[in-house]
Amino acid sequence: MNRTDHGHARTGPPAPDGPQPTLLDHLGGPRAFVYSTVPVLVFVAANSFLALSTTIVVSVAVALAIAGFRGLRGEPFSRVAGGLLGLALAIGIVALTGSARDFFVIGIWGYLVVLVVTLGSILVRRPLSGVVWNLVHGGTHGWRADRRVLRAHDVAMLAAAAVSGARFGVQQWLYVSDETGWLGVARIVMGWPLTLVAALVVVWAWRRSSRLLLPST
Repeated sequence: MNRTDHGHARTGPPAPDGPQPTLLDHLGGPRAFVYSTVPVLVFVAANSFLALSTTIVVSVAVALAIAGFRGLRGEPFSRVAGGLLGLALAIGIVALTGSARDFFVIGIWGYLVVLVVTLGSILVRRPLSGVVWNLVHGGTHGWRADRRVLRAHDVAMLAAAAVSGARFGVQQWLYVSDETGWLGVARIVMGWPLTLVAALVVVWAWRRSSRLLLPST
């Protein structure tokens, strides 16, 4: 126990009860990477040697098995249902169009939406990461008036825009080229690794904002 010069105990911030969660933990941990990767691998692998209708059946069966496993582990229903819904939409589009490459079309256009939104938030001088930071911390901080804070959130949103732009550009090109197998590779390689990079920049912007704007304790 720390003591002052007069011998009285000095209290400090309580020690954490255990290891603090890492950025990867906040993003869902290694299991989240597996849950998002397995359906893509199964679809691409099955499509390479099975008929499209059989590929759809296999993919749906795997998706249901993963959802059941996650449910048994006690994961929140919203998280399990969200993953299942996303895959169901992708499979549904493939069933309607009869084209295996359309398994990736929702994600591709989603990247474009994120690119437009993040760049737009920078252009109107309200980068989204800063807006969210302010809301989380009470919504009363004049964060846009501090050039250092505003610049940090501009950088964070530029990182997010760069990631989304790269994903859209590469995967749209592969989609037009009808390269379903390489689309699967691109989805995995450009997925979690780039997400972690962008998330690290956002975390840096949040910490910088907190250091500059929140009262020290």
